[in-house]
Amino acid sequence: MPNRTIAPLLREITSLQLPKPEIIHLDNGIPVYITRMGTQPVVRMELVFEAGRWYEEKKLISRATSRLIKEGTRTRSGADIAETVDFYGGSLAFPGSLDTSSVALFCLTKHFDKLLPLVDDLLTSPAFAEEEIAKFKRRSLQRFKMDTGKTDVIAYRKITEMMFGKEHPYGYNSHPSMFDNIQREDLVNHFLKNYRTGNLKIFLSGSPTDDVLETLNKTLGRNLPEGSSIPNKVLIDPNPQQILSIPKKNNLQSAIRIGCKTFDRKHEDYNGFYILNTILGGYFGARLMTNLREDKGYTYGVYSNLEPMRYDGYFNVSTEVAKGAASDAVGEIYKEFERLREKPVGDEELMMVRNYLLGYLLTGLDGPFNVSEMVKMVAIDDLDINFFDNMVQTIKTITPNEIQALANKYLKRENMYEVVVG
Repeated sequence: MPNRTIAPLLREITSLQLPKPEIIHLDNGIPVYITRMGTQPVVRMELVFEAGRWYEEKKLISRATSRLIKEGTRTRSGADIAETVDFYGGSLAFPGSLDTSSVALFCLTKHFDKLLPLVDDLLTSPAFAEEEIAKFKRRSLQRFKMDTGKTDVIAYRKITEMMFGKEHPYGYNSHPSMFDNIQREDLVNHFLKNYRTGNLKIFLSGSPTDDVLETLNKTLGRNLPEGSSIPNKVLIDPNPQQILSIPKKNNLQSAIRIGCKTFDRKHEDYNGFYILNTILGGYFGARLMTNLREDKGYTYGVYSNLEPMRYDGYFNVSTEVAKGAASDAVGEIYKEFERLREKPVGDEELMMVRNYLLGYLLTGLDGPFNVSEMVKMVAIDDLDINFFDNMVQTIKTITPNEIQALANKYLKRENMYEVVVG
């Protein structure tokens, strides 16, 4: 038995490499990124369509289409599909983002040929039944009423709208009239235009056998309509108003969002800003948490995030503070910006952040599904295959002076949008 009174040795993470995927193409040209890892006879398949907000002809149609695909086909009801997936011990999910819409299937390798035809049916003959559309509208309106009563949701909606503009795919917000205006014809048109071979990438992980690949090619490799669509051209139209306060008298807390528009993962400063953001508020021991939670007691949690997307990105600090403490909390957030701008990060703090980030990336390489998520990020954002290696190298070598230069370039108060709700 190990001696539990003796702590294990600390070991430096000396190398991290993202396993390169095997890439094949189906008969109709769809690329398939394969991560063969693990010993369990399971397989995960995710189909990622470029069919998000940038491809809409009407607001909210991408989300509605993604949600309603699963509600049945011309020959199978949504309940029938769910029952079959459960019978074989699988799971079927429809994750999405502002940029993409996805279908994810997880199952035992031996049952893949039983469940893939369901996915094929959903993607070739969805019903978009009027009854299901009506249910979706009712659920969405109920969720809208619940969410828009929360201060943190209001703050998020307002700051993204101010950064990008009310008509921008990353800036517009849902409203009841948008749900009311959704028609079956809109869903069908969006589906036919964007759920095509040229808009699709497939990611397989786990233990996909040759039989799995053959089944995939016989279905999605031959049945999906060919062609592709291109994203709409939209100009950023930010709000000239950079500070907004929305009173909510009955709330016990105030939600704060402070941030600015930044860039996607391809930008030359992304890797360095990622590290800067971690020092500021990217983990529990970061500066914002130490100040606002541990020292001042304003909040249970405060974080900063760098949010890269397919065509742009933004940085923001988010927290909820006790009623009456919002003004002081905002002041302390800007003080932390100034500290990073005025003085280089100490060697001990930087070493702790280096180790934290390397450990975090190490967990991203733990198992086939995590590795496939990394591969997916690189493929969907059209990044260089060495993106992961370059990030690791930046974490290991970035200097305090380089971090300070990035803080002076981006963490300027005059560049920030500020929203306080409560």
